[in-house]
Amino acid sequence: MKAVVGDELTVKGRHQGDVERHGEIIEIHGHEGSPPYVVQWQDGHESVFFPSADTVASHKPARKRAKS
Repeated sequence: MKAVVGDELTVKGRHQGDVERHGEIIEIHGHEGSPPYVVQWQDGHESVFFPSADTVASHKPARKRAKS
């Protein structure tokens, strides 16, 4: 997986009844977008994360800067 800071992660549950986890990548410690990532999860906690096959990354488009 290759990612950039700001990408959103969704970790799908592996078993019936598991809830999805959602977070945002705030740091990348691997080479050229590779894991490990520091992720801030929806509940506010942060952790070092190595994605597995049940993880999906979504790229958020960069915000356009206002002209000054």
